[in-house]
Amino acid sequence: MAKAKNNKPRVKIKFLNLLIVLLGADIILLFAPGYGMLNAVLNLDPVLSWAALVAGILLVVWGFRGLYRKVS
Repeated sequence: MAKAKNNKPRVKIKFLNLLIVLLGADIILLFAPGYGMLNAVLNLDPVLSWAALVAGILLVVWGFRGLYRKVS
């Protein structure tokens, strides 16, 4: 039986970037205007909600930029 060749490059995941992505996703889930968990419980200012949503999206994008690193 022939062994299958694995042509995929090996990658390492940077732990700090993973935490940044998770933090951004949590901020999005908590503060999303109209859908966020904190908006359902508290009466938050829409400016705060939108600013936190934009900050969460920026954190997710910034975290994904350097998440994977090629291993030789």
